[in-house]
Parts: sequence; C-alpha cells; structure tokens
Amino acid sequence: MGLGAAMALGDPPADYASIAAVGLFVALMCVCIIVGHLLEENRWMNESITALFIGLGTGAVILLASSGKHSRVLQFSEDLFFIYLLPPIIFNAGFQVKKKQFFRNFITITLFGAVGTLISFTVISLGALGLVSRLNIGALELGDYLALGAIFSATDSVCTLQVLSQDETPFLYSLVFGEGVVNDATSVVLFNAIQNFDLGNISGAKLLDFIGSFLYLFGASTILGVASGLLSAYIIKKLYFGRHSTNREVSIMMLMAYLSYMLAELLDLSGILTVFFCGIVMSHYTWHNVTESSRVTTKHAFATLSFIAETFLFLYVGMDALDIEKWKIVSQTYSPIKSIALSSTILALVLVSRAAFVFPLSFLSNLTKKTPNGKISFRQQVIVWWAGLMRGAVSIALAYNKFTRSGHTQQPSNAIMITSTISVVFLSTIIFGLLTKPLIRLLIPPRHLSREASALSEPSSPKSFFEELAANSPGLPDLENGTSLPRPTSLRLLLASPARSVHYYWRKFDNGFMRPVFGGRGFVPFVPGSPTESSMPLLPGNEN
Repeated sequence: MGLGAAMALGDPPADYASIAAVGLFVALMCVCIIVGHLLEENRWMNESITALFIGLGTGAVILLASSGKHSRVLQFSEDLFFIYLLPPIIFNAGFQVKKKQFFRNFITITLFGAVGTLISFTVISLGALGLVSRLNIGALELGDYLALGAIFSATDSVCTLQVLSQDETPFLYSLVFGEGVVNDATSVVLFNAIQNFDLGNISGAKLLDFIGSFLYLFGASTILGVASGLLSAYIIKKLYFGRHSTNREVSIMMLMAYLSYMLAELLDLSGILTVFFCGIVMSHYTWHNVTESSRVTTKHAFATLSFIAETFLFLYVGMDALDIEKWKIVSQTYSPIKSIALSSTILALVLVSRAAFVFPLSFLSNLTKKTPNGKISFRQQVIVWWAGLMRGAVSIALAYNKFTRSGHTQQPSNAIMITSTISVVFLSTIIFGLLTKPLIRLLIPPRHLSREASALSEPSSPKSFFEELAANSPGLPDLENGTSLPRPTSLRLLLASPARSVHYYWRKFDNGFMRPVFGGRGFVPFVPGSPTESSMPLLPGNEN
C-alpha cells in the first residue's frame, strides 16, 4: 500500500539522473538515425561523422546549460566500451564478412595487421621520444612514450565500416577492415605488455619471451573463437531447438557469441580476435542449422545491435571531446600553441608511421602474387594508407587507461595527453573520414568499381570454381565436355595455384568431415519445419 501511494503521488525514481542520461542518449540516437537517413546519398558525410557532430553539439549545449561545469551526462568508461559496445560490432563484422575475400587475402591482412602495427608502434614511439620530449610538457618516462606508440597505432576499424563498401570495393574493404581487427588486437596486446614489462631490465631472453607470448595470444584467441563457433553449431544441430522455439535458437547464438568474448578476456586473450573468428565460423556452420525465420532474425538482430553500438559510441566520443575538467587544467598550465604543437606532432607521426608499412609491405605482398588481379596497385595502396589513418575509441580507451584513474586526473602532463588524444581522434575521423569516399571515386572511378568486384571475387559456386581452375590447370577434369584429363600431383597443383589449391582441399575436408559433424549448408537433416536451402537463398556476406 505504501508503494502504491508513493507511485500515485508521482514521486520520481531514485536514480533520476541515470534515467535522464539514458533517455537523452536514446533520443540522440534517434536523431542520428534520421539525419543519417537524410544524408544517405551525400558523398561526404556518413553516419559516424554525423553522430560525432551531434555528440559535440549536445556537449556544447550541456556545457552552456551547466554554466561551464560539465559537458556530458556519462563518464567515459573502458568497461562500457570493451565489454558492451565493441563485441557486437566486431562479431557482426565477422558474421557478415565475405569469407572467400577475407581468407584469400589473409596473409596480407595478417602482414598489415601484425607486422604493420609493430612498425607503426616503433615509428610513433621513436618519433614521440625525439619530438614530443622537446615540447617540455612534463616528466614523461620511457613507458609513456611506448604507450603513445601503442595508443596511436590502433586504427578505427568501426569507422572503416562506414567509409568503405563491402560490395563496391570488396578487396579494399577486406584489406582495411581485416587489418583493422588484427591491428586493434595487436595494439591492445602491445599496450598491456608495455604496462607489465620491466623497462628497466630488458634482455634478449625477455624479448623472445614477449614475442612467444604475443604469438601464443594470437593463436589461442583464434582457436578459442573457432571452437566457440563450432560448439554452438554442434549444439544447435544436435538438439535442434527450432522444432520447439526459434527464440531459443536466436538466444543461444547471441549468448555463445558473447560468451566467447568474455572467456577470452577472462583468460587474458584477445576478445577482439576471438569474437571475430567466432562470427565467421557461426556464419559458415551455425547459421545454416537454424530455422528459416531464425536466419532472418539473427542476420538483422546482429546488424541492428552493431549499428546501435556504433551510433552510441560515436555520440559518446563526440560528447567526451568537451571534457571541461581536463581542458581547464591544460589551458591553465600550457599555452594554446603547445597544445596545438603536441596534437599536430602526433597526427604527423600517425601519417608517417602508416606510410612506413603500407607501401613497403604492399610491395612485399605483390612479390608473392602471380596474377595482376591479386596485386595491390599503387592507387589502392594510397586508399589503404588513407582509410587506415582514422583513430577512434580504442585509442581513447587506452589513453584513459594510461593517463587517468577512473577517468580523472589532476596532473597537467596526463591531462594534455588526454586532450591531445581526443583532438587527434576527432580531427582524423572528420578529415580522413570525410575525404575517403571522394578519394576512392577519384582514384577508382565508378566504372572500375564493378570490374574490381568481379575480378577480385571468388567464383560463386563449386562448379564455376573448378571450371576456372581447369582453365588454368590442364590436369583437371574438363567439366564442360564431360571428359577427364590426366590429373597433376598435389604438389604440382599447389605450386601452380596455391590459393586455389588450398581452397580446393579445404572444401574437400569441409564437405567430408566438418559439415557432417557440425552442420552447414546441405548437411542439415530434414525434419518437418527444419530449414531448407531451396526455399531460403544464401544471404550476401554469408557465402562460403
């Protein structure tokens, strides 16, 4: 009765500020979606930049309304970013990625994402040690300069989803986004390693131990993601939840995907890599084991969760750009020229460090390609370099981890590092994000986009795959005339066309063992109400 009387009197909820903050963000996300829809055909703007501007404008309004006391309604939190916002974005990217394109360029992606990040980290760290130290911004140690290298070598893979099209430029998309996923994981690993590394006692044995731990983390994270995806496929195939409830199918897919990320974090592995490969495996096996309605539901549910997380994230960063506490400390301690010089120096190091690995590693990658279609042209290299210059929430989260405690700091040198990170993230996202689409149209005119898509995409069916392979390898069956030609040895076939040969043997193993055990297209037993391939066409981005 007391509760009913209180409700009748209309007493406000106890945590009124939290409800107001969440309500504001929900309203702003609605505005972002509407404005993004209206700007859909704009050649300059995209939804991420729109959300940044709306977040910045909202922060300015809050700043004025509070008489300069604060500019945001939520404190930037690493936990919110790494535990709640990043997993659905990375998982959906793996779930929707064109797998043939991704694995065809896997070696180049790994080269850019791992080796390239190490090169970028080295250039930025040495540059910061030589240039930033001359600005006399405070007592920075060697670990701080190395942390700067790890912070600013992390690209913004989320913004890449907005500025590159998987359908128009599949080759560039697979390179830049795939590199971004591996890059983010590498940067976080480097950052954590620097935090735990005894910089005062460096030896060759410790460096080898660091490299071994690095390789272990990448391998273990990938294996955990693959195992989680296979386990979900096996459970759904054997228990077949769909005969009773499609809700259970969708729920188990979502929860097991998220569980893979949390397990990786608990085991001190890379949750980013784990959930990405879990998404790839789920799209290859699990997705084909559920009912038709669940397929449609999961595809749109994962995409929607990713879209909401991306929008919330950019709003969050836009509001955080006006963090009055740190800007006030910086303005009272340093001159505006020194702040601008620090941000400009970091931005210049980002430009140089990315060029230091994109062009040399592209040259090395091209040496291994025998056909012109597989090589990265100079124009494509410029786009890869440019599209990867954006820095995002990963950089901000790592900067807050290094230079603040619970989001707050009173030390001027730490405060200027935070404000400079925010400035670089904001400027790089706006400048490079705005100009990426026009740059692609300039360097790769629209009439060449369809050529790239057709030239770089894999054959759409096993038959067309064998037809193309037979045309280039005279020892394979002549599918068109129904005659059988002498078959070359496996070694000869592998040396003649390594990528296609690996794909051929993978398909044999996949069809002979993996799909009968874990399900997948063509191997789901027919049960009344079960999914059938003939009535549900394969969705874009989920081809094998």
